[in-house]
Amino acid sequence: MEFPAHLLSVLIWLPIAGGIVALVIGDDGDVASSKAGLMRVTTLLTSLLTLAISIFLYTGFDKTTADMQFVERIPWVEALQAYYYLGVDGISAPLILLTTFITPFVVIAGWDTIKTRPAQYFAAFLILEGLMVGVFAALDGLLFYVFWEFMLVPMFLIIGVWGGERRIYATLKFFLYTFLGSVLMLVAFIYLYLQTGSYDLLGWMDAPLTMTAQKLIFIAFLLAFAVKVPMWPVHTWLPDAHVEAPTGGSVILAAIMLKMGGYGFIRLSLPIVPDASGYFSSLMIGLSLIAVVYIGFVALMQKDMKKLIAYSSIAHMGFVTLGFFLPWHISGSSGAALGISGGMVQMISHGLISGAMFLCVGVLYDRVHSRQIADYGGVANTMPTFAAFAVLFAMANAGLPGTSGFVGEFMVIIASFKANFWIAFFAATTLILGAAYTLWMVKRVYYGEVANDNVAKLEDLSRREFLVLAVLAIAVLLLGVWPAPLIDMMNASIDQLVERIAEPKLLQAGL
Repeated sequence: MEFPAHLLSVLIWLPIAGGIVALVIGDDGDVASSKAGLMRVTTLLTSLLTLAISIFLYTGFDKTTADMQFVERIPWVEALQAYYYLGVDGISAPLILLTTFITPFVVIAGWDTIKTRPAQYFAAFLILEGLMVGVFAALDGLLFYVFWEFMLVPMFLIIGVWGGERRIYATLKFFLYTFLGSVLMLVAFIYLYLQTGSYDLLGWMDAPLTMTAQKLIFIAFLLAFAVKVPMWPVHTWLPDAHVEAPTGGSVILAAIMLKMGGYGFIRLSLPIVPDASGYFSSLMIGLSLIAVVYIGFVALMQKDMKKLIAYSSIAHMGFVTLGFFLPWHISGSSGAALGISGGMVQMISHGLISGAMFLCVGVLYDRVHSRQIADYGGVANTMPTFAAFAVLFAMANAGLPGTSGFVGEFMVIIASFKANFWIAFFAATTLILGAAYTLWMVKRVYYGEVANDNVAKLEDLSRREFLVLAVLAIAVLLLGVWPAPLIDMMNASIDQLVERIAEPKLLQAGL
């Protein structure tokens, strides 16, 4: 089969170009105008075309090799030995597919709910989609950093322009946390460039480094990626950002942007500084378990649905970092690979489930204009179809077997048992805490008597809303009962990563 030339470039620049076209078309300040309608259709078709092209990424992907595929490499800044260098493997390809899969739902969800500057709103999401794909595809350090930082700009605007009452505070907090964390990553990149003479990420993985250099580089990466995950204690920007962001912003933030931190650890920290990663692995496991346990209790106390889901995201992403740093505490490559694979599956699963849960909150908010749990009750009596979807996603969030939420967590817990009983014990508490805060929200929002007139007047899902939630429900169930296609896609790359981190770079350097 013939695949499109420069496939990754198309996936990056098509949505960016579509965003620019949406801005050019505009909306005349009237959301009901024909121009606004044309702009929406253009945006949706661009996101769907990007998704369709990404299917070539899956159908043409060779699952038997860990080598980079769909590689593009042309000179960019020759004086710095920087290249426009793209490629994907079994670690990055699933995240690109997740990005292109989620974006059309954001466009459909905001179809007739965004009344202020809709052209700029939809354009921001398309441009953001292209930049996020760029992060996952970049194999040049300088190119990676450019995509990584520019990605903040559209999300900054999305929260700052279309957010809630405290949007300026939330926007500045989000930007400062993520930008300042990334500055030290740039310093680490410059050091690696001076050591190797290039920005080639794959070349950096083979570069011998002293233990001191590895530790400093790891700390620099940690500050950038821990904020993005986010890990405790640099997580405080996330609940504010989620609460103030519009529904589409919350979906992309939870489903895709949080995964950037996990991807940074597995793409940069583990293979480039494996000895330092092993040295700090106990610390990382400890911080991950704090996220799982402590943040789970914090989620129990929330009165705002968005805040509850935001804290839930922090707890679930704790499983990701836990799985990534277990290999140094497990004897045998199969157990080490199981932990990393579990973390990867958890990232994809969480992207689907958290995105769906924020869309459910958006459905209620569009009708009642409140996110407070106390303002609801008995929603299942007036919106039975919607309640069925919402409860399914809540069960998946709690790790119900048969849903995608179970698969990744189960793999990480099994890997944890291979490492240490107490790590597994504390990790498994998420099955109790996750069920507690999720079911407590479900009980108060969806069941019982109809709480008030606002709930009594609610209308069930529109066809547009039904389509979005139905497709996501199918994805959550399909990954839950048949995760093999995803795991098979990752296996070769994860096995290579396990082999790489098992061989100390200090020995290569003779240090």
